[in-house]
Amino acid sequence: MRNPYAVLALAGASMFMAVVDFTIVNVSLPRMAVDLKLAEDALQWVIIGYGIPFGGFLLLAGRLGDIIGRRLTLQAGLLLFVAASLTAGLSSTGGQLIGARIAQGIGAALITPSALGIVADAFEAGKKRENALGIYGALAGTAASVGVLAGGFLTDGPGWSWIFYVNIPIGAVLLVATIFVLPENRIAHPGGEFNAVSALSVTGGLLAGLYALNRGVEHGWTRWTTVGFGALAVALLLVFGLSEWRARNPLVPRALRKNLPVVQANLAAASGFGSFLAFVFLTSVVLQQLLGYSPTKTGVAWLLTTVTAFVFAGLTGAVLANKVGTRILLALASLLVVGAAAWLIYLPADASFASRVMPALIAAGMAVGFFAPSVQIGALADVEDTNFGAASGLVETSRELGGAIVIAAASTVLLGSHSGFLHGVHGGYGVIAAAAALGVVATAFRAESAVRAEVLDSAAVVEPAS
Repeated sequence: MRNPYAVLALAGASMFMAVVDFTIVNVSLPRMAVDLKLAEDALQWVIIGYGIPFGGFLLLAGRLGDIIGRRLTLQAGLLLFVAASLTAGLSSTGGQLIGARIAQGIGAALITPSALGIVADAFEAGKKRENALGIYGALAGTAASVGVLAGGFLTDGPGWSWIFYVNIPIGAVLLVATIFVLPENRIAHPGGEFNAVSALSVTGGLLAGLYALNRGVEHGWTRWTTVGFGALAVALLLVFGLSEWRARNPLVPRALRKNLPVVQANLAAASGFGSFLAFVFLTSVVLQQLLGYSPTKTGVAWLLTTVTAFVFAGLTGAVLANKVGTRILLALASLLVVGAAAWLIYLPADASFASRVMPALIAAGMAVGFFAPSVQIGALADVEDTNFGAASGLVETSRELGGAIVIAAASTVLLGSHSGFLHGVHGGYGVIAAAAALGVVATAFRAESAVRAEVLDSAAVVEPAS
């Protein structure tokens, strides 16, 4: 029996590395543009080249872990991620860098659901698993802001190539450690197979949908490319839905669709956690363009959110999830995002960081501290270990897709404002607050899993006297 806490450390570090790479490049873009002579469109692909394949392959990657083994899937993801990071650091052209970022995104999609499934599998259901998911959630919740900080220091120091090179020794150590720390590769779903139509249609639909969202923000929602890719996404996702309805081996197992806490956690991840990701995006813009912060100073400002999130995530996993329940915590987290965004809706042009921005950053940190472990605990509630990968991939997809949608909506309002930048910022925060409020609605009803309901029903049956 391997040490479960060593397993947690390995899986958490692997996930942390993958999530950090979402934001670590943001502050490096101006330097990349100069060194590689990148146009604005190409520069955008440095970001979305990672985000689109990451979000598009998560559901497929999660189920792959159930079928071929989560350790093997994690190892494949780490190997691809390290190789792609080396290629990205050595890039001398924009095309080479973008290709490497796409490969990184696919590697990250293999890493994150496998890592979460491995953690769930290493701990027994109950308080021990909730504590572990609290620690894991704390890492997940702080990774994005750490990425901003690390990107600033590395770009201002050894140069932007090092935001990729730093992954190589870390990833290599993690890859070797999987051999000694993780249990032998166990196939959780023996004899399982992919429904090819479901796998291809949902992956293609998510990729097309994420690309359409990006095109809509950058080039307008009525452009033929935006409409075309949006229509393709809808068509492919409809095919996915029909295929799943009829399939003997659906990509999203029927047990997950009937598990109401799982459904509720995924709705909260899409609306509430997605709104938090949009809050990070918009507030980073405000710090740099309105308050005039440098990339490094922006990263330091986000440390408030990082530290607060880590403290509250640990508290949630260790105490609150068991005593209060994930439904209440998810509702509270969504309310905190509503409050943080609403606090900044009327942000003045001469805003003070201490009195106007700092309270919102602390509230956002509390929100993600409640969100990160609660979403993961809820997403794995009463889920059989044969479906841990699918459940992990589903909640990661919900979170990333929700974030992409809310960021696209907030960006459209920000860029489309005819009354100036500040008015656009106010509108963007209004969109985020409204989206987070949907997370409160999603958690308004008490959810009980079908598994638990069946147990209660059977316990209530009284045999008639003979």
